[in-house]
Amino acid sequence: MRGYRLKSSDRIVVQPWRRWGLGVAAAALAGMCGLASLPSASAANTKAAAPLKVYISVDMEGIAGVVTGDQLIPGGFEYERFRRFMTDEAVAAVRGAQAAGATEVVVSDSHGNGESLLIELFPKDVRIVRSWPRHGEMMAGLDSSFAAALFVGYHASTTNPKGVRAHTISSAHFTRVGLNGTAITEAELNAAYAGALGVPVVFASGDDAAITEITARLGNMESVVTKKTLGFHSAETLTPAAAVEKIYQGALSAVAHRDQRKPYVVSTPVTLDISFKSYTAAEIVSYLRSVERTDAHSIRFVGRDMAEVMDFIVFLDYYSPEMAP
Repeated sequence: MRGYRLKSSDRIVVQPWRRWGLGVAAAALAGMCGLASLPSASAANTKAAAPLKVYISVDMEGIAGVVTGDQLIPGGFEYERFRRFMTDEAVAAVRGAQAAGATEVVVSDSHGNGESLLIELFPKDVRIVRSWPRHGEMMAGLDSSFAAALFVGYHASTTNPKGVRAHTISSAHFTRVGLNGTAITEAELNAAYAGALGVPVVFASGDDAAITEITARLGNMESVVTKKTLGFHSAETLTPAAAVEKIYQGALSAVAHRDQRKPYVVSTPVTLDISFKSYTAAEIVSYLRSVERTDAHSIRFVGRDMAEVMDFIVFLDYYSPEMAP
C-alpha cells in the first residue's frame, strides 16, 4: 500500500560477506571443539522462529464513508468506489500486521456476496476467503494455529438503537441474535468462535457505536473509529486516506501487543436464540426436533460448541428450497 514503505532505518541488513564470514567462523569453532554435529546458528534460529499467523475478517458497513446501500450493494452508484476503499482498509490491516511480524495472513471477505474485496491489490503472500456458504461464516479458515484475529469494517448489532446500518448477521431476516441469554453483535459471535479455538481478537474498526459495543462486550483493545454515527443512514466520517493510516497503525500495535489480549470464551453447551422478522420462519424451523420455538418469532437451539452453533446459523441464513446449483 502506498505510504507504508520501510525506510532504510527500519531494518538491519547484514552484508552477504558478513553472513559468510560468521558461518565459516562458527564452523571452524565447532570443528575445533568437536561440535560439528550440532546445528548451525542459522539452523537454530530458523527452528526457533515459529510462524506468526494472523486472521483478518472484513465487513463493509463500518468502512469510512459508508452510509447507505449505494455503497454496499453491487449496482449501487458508489459500490465500485467503496469496494476499493474497503480493500484499502483491509490491506492497511495486513500491512500493519506484517510490520508487527506476521508471517502468514488470511483475509476473510465477509460482506454481502463475499466477493467485494479486490484481491489483486493484496500482497501476493496473503490468502483470501471468498463467497458463501462456508463453515465458520465470517471466520472461515480460522484454526488454533492463528495467534490473533482482527475485525475491519464492523458495525453495531441489530438491537442497538445507534449505528450505521446496524444489524446482526442478516438485516433481511433476523431481529435479534443471542448467545447464552444475551443479545450479541457479529463481533461478539465471531470472537466467541475464535475464542473456542484459543484465538484472541486484538483489533476492531468501525463506527463509534460499533466500537463502543464491541469494547463493552470484549474488553478494551486497539480500535479505530472510522466515523461518528448520525443515524442509520448518516455519519460524520473520516476520509479513506485518514482511515487507512489509523488502521495501519492500530493493526501494527495490536499484533505487536497481542499477548495482552485473551481469547473470548463462552460456556458450553451454547444456547443460541434467534428472532425472525417473519413468524413463518420460526414456525418452520421449529419442526426440527433440536429446535424450540420460544415465541411467535423466535427459536432456540443448543449446540455442543461454537462450531455447531455457527453451522446452524449458516443453515438458517442460507437454506432455501429454491436453491439450485
